[in-house]
Amino acid sequence: MSRYILTVSCISRRGIVAAIASYLADKGCNITDSAQFDDDNTGRFFMRVVFHSEDGVGLDAIEAGFAPIAEQFGMTHAFHDTAQRMKVVLMVSRFGHCLNDLLYRWKIGALPIDIVAVISNHLDYQKVVVNHDLPFHHVPVTKANKPQAEGRIMEIVEDTGAELIVLARYMQVLSDAMCQKMSGRIINIHHSFLPSFKGANPYKQAFERGVKLIGATAHYVTADLDEGPIIEQDVARITHAQSAADYVSIGRDVEAQVLARGIHAHIQHRTFLNGDRTVVFPPSPGAHASERMG
Repeated sequence: MSRYILTVSCISRRGIVAAIASYLADKGCNITDSAQFDDDNTGRFFMRVVFHSEDGVGLDAIEAGFAPIAEQFGMTHAFHDTAQRMKVVLMVSRFGHCLNDLLYRWKIGALPIDIVAVISNHLDYQKVVVNHDLPFHHVPVTKANKPQAEGRIMEIVEDTGAELIVLARYMQVLSDAMCQKMSGRIINIHHSFLPSFKGANPYKQAFERGVKLIGATAHYVTADLDEGPIIEQDVARITHAQSAADYVSIGRDVEAQVLARGIHAHIQHRTFLNGDRTVVFPPSPGAHASERMG
């Protein structure tokens, strides 16, 4: 049985939930999971509904009939078929822990995406990617060719129909133009518990300050370096006995987990941009089940 997802955001007012629930019931649909949030600060309403059709009504028909409700409440909304996997481009430089983690999760079905390309400005992980039967694109970046390199990256994104770019420790700053064009569709992993220790060598900065917690942040990319809306964060506890190298090693594990969770939230349409912040709903029951265990 096909499962569908409806995402909605609009100005908060009475009757939104009732209108959505009544419409889906009238169409012969059964809601299996629902989450909603009213932001008192912005006055906006956010909702995610998972449902299936018990009468065999197709998604196109369900979506077409919803238009009057969306217009009535001024909704930004989208319907999604959970059987259709999101097309994703991964980008990496010379730190491969996040890439390897994502490839493994993808391989066992724990991260249900279609990886349509892996792009790197180095050749370090070409063999790893090719061995997974995935297309690898080497796009070197220098100060002289940066605009041309970014143009090539966008060509790959457009040619593959990619809906999401994941910066899996891709160590190049993207242009303002690319950030704006792909707004809400680029996720980065920053090896720091933002907003602390921005920029280069955050683990060294953390070590020098003697912090007791280090962490990682998955966020949407904007023109402001490392300041995009935060999707997911986590931390690991550190003691005075750890070295700067220990910080890096421990941090790698946190980075991989946080990035995977951030991607998981995005591809399941659980994230909503809310100004400089995000609304991130919890996963639906069964959302973390993988096709095979190992």
